[in-house]
Amino acid sequence: MENLKLNCEKVVDFIISVLKEEINRGGSNLAVFELSGGIDSSVVAALCKMALGKNNTFGIILPYKDTPKESVDLAYSAGRKIGIRYMRFNITPQIDYYYRNFPQAGRTRRQNKMARERMSILYDLAFHFNGVVVGKSNKSEIYLGEGTIYGDFAYDINPIADLYKTQIFQLAEYLKIPQEIIEQKKEIKIGEENSVPYQIVDSVIYYYVEKGMKPSDISSTINLKETDVKKIIDKINKSENMRKQPLIAKIPDEIKYFKS
Repeated sequence: MENLKLNCEKVVDFIISVLKEEINRGGSNLAVFELSGGIDSSVVAALCKMALGKNNTFGIILPYKDTPKESVDLAYSAGRKIGIRYMRFNITPQIDYYYRNFPQAGRTRRQNKMARERMSILYDLAFHFNGVVVGKSNKSEIYLGEGTIYGDFAYDINPIADLYKTQIFQLAEYLKIPQEIIEQKKEIKIGEENSVPYQIVDSVIYYYVEKGMKPSDISSTINLKETDVKKIIDKINKSENMRKQPLIAKIPDEIKYFKS
Protein backbone atom coordinates (compact mmCIF):
# COMPACT_ATOMS: atom_id res chain seq x y z
CA MET A 1 0.00 0.00 0.00
CA GLU A 2 1.63 3.21 -1.21
CA ASN A 3 0.14 5.33 1.58
CA LEU A 4 2.08 3.32 4.16
CA LYS A 5 5.45 3.34 2.42
CA LEU A 6 8.05 4.63 4.89
CA ASN A 7 10.94 7.00 4.48
CA CYS A 8 13.01 4.55 6.48
CA GLU A 9 16.12 6.70 6.80
CA LYS A 10 14.24 9.63 8.31
CA VAL A 11 12.07 7.40 10.51
CA VAL A 12 15.11 5.63 11.96
CA ASP A 13 16.90 8.93 12.62
CA PHE A 14 13.79 10.28 14.35
CA ILE A 15 13.29 7.20 16.52
CA ILE A 16 16.95 7.16 17.56
CA SER A 17 16.68 10.80 18.58
CA VAL A 18 13.53 10.15 20.62
CA LEU A 19 15.05 7.10 22.33
CA LYS A 20 18.17 9.00 23.33
CA GLU A 21 16.26 12.01 24.59
CA GLU A 22 13.55 10.17 26.52
CA ILE A 23 15.80 7.54 28.08
CA ASN A 24 18.42 10.09 29.10
CA ARG A 25 15.74 12.38 30.49
CA GLY A 26 15.15 9.93 33.32
CA GLY A 27 18.83 9.69 34.16
CA SER A 28 19.39 6.40 32.37
CA ASN A 29 21.15 5.33 29.21
CA LEU A 30 20.12 1.68 29.08
CA ALA A 31 17.24 -0.16 27.40
CA VAL A 32 15.62 -3.40 28.58
CA PHE A 33 13.10 -5.26 26.40
CA GLU A 34 11.81 -8.75 25.69
CA LEU A 35 13.72 -10.43 22.88
CA SER A 36 11.26 -12.96 21.49
CA GLY A 37 12.82 -13.83 18.16
CA GLY A 38 10.06 -12.00 16.30
CA ILE A 39 10.42 -9.15 13.88
CA ASP A 40 9.12 -6.46 16.27
CA SER A 41 11.57 -7.17 19.09
CA SER A 42 14.41 -7.52 16.56
CA VAL A 43 13.67 -4.09 15.09
CA VAL A 44 13.50 -2.64 18.61
CA ALA A 45 16.84 -4.29 19.40
CA ALA A 46 18.49 -2.71 16.37
CA LEU A 47 17.03 0.74 17.09
CA CYS A 48 18.08 0.66 20.74
CA LYS A 49 21.59 -0.43 19.82
CA MET A 50 21.87 2.45 17.35
CA ALA A 51 20.63 4.90 19.97
CA LEU A 52 22.45 3.63 23.05
CA GLY A 53 25.20 1.27 21.95
CA LYS A 54 25.66 -2.49 22.37
CA ASN A 55 26.55 -2.43 26.06
CA ASN A 56 23.42 -0.46 26.95
CA THR A 57 20.97 -2.64 25.00
CA PHE A 58 19.62 -5.65 26.89
CA GLY A 59 17.34 -8.17 25.18
CA ILE A 60 15.70 -10.53 27.65
CA ILE A 61 14.63 -13.99 26.43
CA LEU A 62 11.73 -15.25 28.56
CA PRO A 63 10.45 -18.66 27.40
CA TYR A 64 7.80 -20.85 28.99
CA LYS A 65 8.08 -24.63 28.76
CA ASP A 66 5.88 -24.79 25.64
CA THR A 67 7.60 -21.92 23.83
CA PRO A 68 8.71 -23.42 20.49
CA LYS A 69 12.44 -24.14 20.36
CA GLU A 70 12.51 -22.36 17.00
CA SER A 71 11.40 -19.12 18.67
CA VAL A 72 14.06 -19.36 21.36
CA ASP A 73 16.72 -20.14 18.75
CA LEU A 74 15.62 -17.11 16.70
CA ALA A 75 15.83 -14.92 19.80
CA TYR A 76 19.43 -16.03 20.40
CA SER A 77 20.19 -15.54 16.72
CA ALA A 78 18.77 -12.01 16.79
CA GLY A 79 20.86 -11.14 19.84
CA ARG A 80 24.05 -12.42 18.25
CA LYS A 81 23.55 -11.05 14.74
CA ILE A 82 22.22 -7.63 15.75
CA GLY A 83 24.99 -7.43 18.31
CA ILE A 84 23.39 -6.66 21.67
CA ARG A 85 23.63 -8.01 25.20
CA TYR A 86 21.07 -10.67 26.01
CA MET A 87 20.14 -13.09 28.77
CA ARG A 88 17.55 -15.78 29.35
CA PHE A 89 15.18 -16.52 32.24
CA ASN A 90 12.70 -19.40 32.24
CA ILE A 91 9.27 -18.34 33.53
CA THR A 92 7.93 -21.91 33.83
CA PRO A 93 8.51 -22.45 37.58
CA GLN A 94 6.56 -19.42 38.82
CA ILE A 95 3.75 -19.82 36.28
CA ASP A 96 3.24 -23.52 37.01
CA TYR A 97 3.49 -22.99 40.76
CA TYR A 98 0.75 -20.35 40.66
CA TYR A 99 -1.55 -22.43 38.46
CA ARG A 100 -1.32 -25.41 40.77
CA ASN A 101 -4.10 -23.51 42.53
CA PHE A 102 -6.14 -23.18 39.31
CA PRO A 103 -5.64 -26.35 37.25
CA GLN A 104 -8.81 -25.58 35.31
CA ALA A 105 -7.42 -22.27 33.97
CA GLY A 106 -7.69 -21.94 30.20
CA ARG A 107 -5.04 -21.02 27.65
CA THR A 108 -5.96 -17.34 27.33
CA ARG A 109 -5.85 -16.77 31.09
CA ARG A 110 -2.46 -18.47 31.31
CA GLN A 111 -1.07 -16.51 28.36
CA ASN A 112 -2.13 -13.23 29.96
CA LYS A 113 -0.43 -14.26 33.20
CA MET A 114 2.74 -15.15 31.28
CA ALA A 115 2.76 -11.77 29.52
CA ARG A 116 2.46 -9.97 32.86
CA GLU A 117 5.12 -12.17 34.44
CA ARG A 118 7.49 -11.30 31.61
CA MET A 119 6.81 -7.60 32.05
CA SER A 120 7.34 -7.92 35.80
CA ILE A 121 10.78 -9.39 35.13
CA LEU A 122 11.62 -6.64 32.64
CA TYR A 123 10.76 -3.93 35.16
CA ASP A 124 12.76 -5.66 37.88
CA LEU A 125 15.80 -5.87 35.58
CA ALA A 126 15.32 -2.25 34.52
CA PHE A 127 15.44 -1.27 38.20
CA HIS A 128 18.55 -3.42 38.71
CA PHE A 129 20.39 -1.93 35.73
CA ASN A 130 18.95 1.59 36.11
CA GLY A 131 17.37 1.15 32.72
CA VAL A 132 14.12 1.82 30.88
CA VAL A 133 11.62 -0.77 29.67
CA VAL A 134 11.14 -0.45 25.93
CA GLY A 135 7.96 -1.76 24.29
CA LYS A 136 7.70 -3.77 21.09
CA SER A 137 3.99 -3.63 20.21
CA ASN A 138 3.28 -2.16 16.79
CA LYS A 139 0.30 -0.04 15.74
CA SER A 140 -1.54 -2.94 14.13
CA GLU A 141 -1.37 -5.06 17.28
CA ILE A 142 -2.42 -2.15 19.47
CA TYR A 143 -5.51 -1.38 17.37
CA LEU A 144 -6.48 -5.05 17.09
CA GLY A 145 -6.00 -5.70 20.80
CA GLU A 146 -3.34 -8.33 20.09
CA GLY A 147 -1.64 -8.06 23.46
CA THR A 148 -2.15 -8.00 27.20
CA ILE A 149 -2.89 -4.96 29.39
CA TYR A 150 0.03 -4.56 31.82
CA GLY A 151 1.77 -7.30 29.90
CA ASP A 152 3.27 -6.58 26.49
CA PHE A 153 1.18 -3.38 26.36
CA ALA A 154 3.15 -2.01 29.33
CA TYR A 155 6.41 -0.05 28.83
CA ASP A 156 8.15 3.23 29.56
CA ILE A 157 8.63 4.07 25.91
CA ASN A 158 7.62 2.35 22.69
CA PRO A 159 9.56 3.37 19.56
CA ILE A 160 7.40 1.41 17.10
CA ALA A 161 3.85 1.96 18.40
CA ASP A 162 3.10 4.45 15.60
CA LEU A 163 4.16 2.00 12.89
CA TYR A 164 1.91 -0.56 11.20
CA LYS A 165 3.12 -4.15 10.92
CA THR A 166 3.80 -3.76 7.20
CA GLN A 167 5.98 -0.75 8.05
CA ILE A 168 7.88 -2.86 10.59
CA PHE A 169 8.76 -5.20 7.72
CA GLN A 170 10.03 -2.22 5.74
CA LEU A 171 12.18 -1.08 8.66
CA ALA A 172 13.48 -4.61 9.19
CA GLU A 173 14.74 -4.75 5.61
CA TYR A 174 16.34 -1.32 5.97
CA LEU A 175 18.00 -2.29 9.27
CA LYS A 176 19.21 -5.60 7.79
CA ILE A 177 17.45 -7.76 10.34
CA PRO A 178 18.28 -11.46 9.71
CA GLN A 179 16.16 -12.86 6.90
CA GLU A 180 15.04 -15.89 8.90
CA ILE A 181 13.27 -13.43 11.22
CA ILE A 182 11.82 -11.24 8.47
CA GLU A 183 10.44 -14.28 6.65
CA GLN A 184 8.21 -15.34 9.55
CA LYS A 185 4.43 -15.21 9.22
CA LYS A 186 2.97 -12.13 7.56
CA GLU A 187 -0.66 -12.94 8.34
CA ILE A 188 -2.92 -12.50 11.35
CA LYS A 189 -5.95 -14.53 12.35
CA ILE A 190 -9.22 -12.62 12.15
CA GLY A 191 -12.19 -14.50 13.57
CA GLU A 192 -12.32 -18.26 13.93
CA GLU A 193 -11.19 -19.19 10.44
CA ASN A 194 -9.65 -16.43 8.39
CA SER A 195 -5.96 -15.57 8.32
CA VAL A 196 -5.51 -12.23 6.58
CA PRO A 197 -2.23 -10.73 5.28
CA TYR A 198 -1.03 -7.81 7.38
CA GLN A 199 -0.97 -5.65 4.26
CA ILE A 200 -4.76 -5.96 3.99
CA VAL A 201 -5.38 -5.62 7.72
CA ASP A 202 -3.22 -2.49 7.89
CA SER A 203 -5.11 -0.98 4.98
CA VAL A 204 -8.42 -1.47 6.81
CA ILE A 205 -7.03 0.06 10.03
CA TYR A 206 -5.57 2.98 8.11
CA TYR A 207 -8.75 3.83 6.21
CA TYR A 208 -11.03 3.27 9.21
CA VAL A 209 -8.99 4.90 11.98
CA GLU A 210 -7.01 7.56 10.19
CA LYS A 211 -9.35 8.43 7.32
CA GLY A 212 -12.72 7.72 8.98
CA MET A 213 -14.03 5.74 6.01
CA LYS A 214 -17.13 3.52 6.14
CA PRO A 215 -16.79 -0.27 5.81
CA SER A 216 -18.48 -0.28 2.38
CA ASP A 217 -16.07 2.36 1.07
CA ILE A 218 -13.06 0.52 2.48
CA SER A 219 -14.30 -2.68 0.88
CA SER A 220 -14.46 -1.14 -2.59
CA THR A 221 -11.15 0.70 -2.13
CA ILE A 222 -9.05 -2.34 -1.24
CA ASN A 223 -11.18 -5.01 -2.97
CA LEU A 224 -11.98 -6.96 0.21
CA LYS A 225 -15.38 -8.38 1.09
CA GLU A 226 -17.31 -6.04 3.35
CA THR A 227 -17.95 -8.85 5.81
CA ASP A 228 -14.18 -9.29 6.24
CA VAL A 229 -13.70 -5.54 6.60
CA LYS A 230 -16.31 -5.52 9.36
CA LYS A 231 -14.57 -8.38 11.19
CA ILE A 232 -11.39 -6.32 11.38
CA ILE A 233 -13.29 -3.21 12.44
CA ASP A 234 -15.08 -5.25 15.09
CA LYS A 235 -11.71 -6.21 16.61
CA ILE A 236 -10.69 -2.55 16.63
CA ASN A 237 -13.86 -1.46 18.40
CA LYS A 238 -13.91 -4.31 20.92
CA SER A 239 -10.33 -3.59 22.01
CA GLU A 240 -10.86 0.16 22.51
CA ASN A 241 -10.66 -0.17 26.31
CA MET A 242 -7.12 -1.55 25.96
CA ARG A 243 -5.97 1.76 24.46
CA LYS A 244 -7.41 3.94 27.21
CA GLN A 245 -5.78 5.11 30.40
CA PRO A 246 -7.40 3.68 33.55
CA LEU A 247 -10.32 5.77 34.77
CA ILE A 248 -9.62 8.12 37.66
CA ALA A 249 -12.67 9.06 39.72
CA LYS A 250 -12.54 12.86 39.50
CA ILE A 251 -14.30 14.11 42.61
CA PRO A 252 -16.03 17.51 42.37
CA ASP A 253 -14.78 20.09 44.86
CA GLU A 254 -18.25 20.47 46.41
CA ILE A 255 -18.12 16.78 47.38
CA LYS A 256 -14.46 16.58 48.28
CA TYR A 257 -14.25 19.59 50.61
CA PHE A 258 -16.26 21.07 53.48
CA LYS A 259 -18.00 24.32 52.69
CA SER A 260 -16.37 27.27 54.41
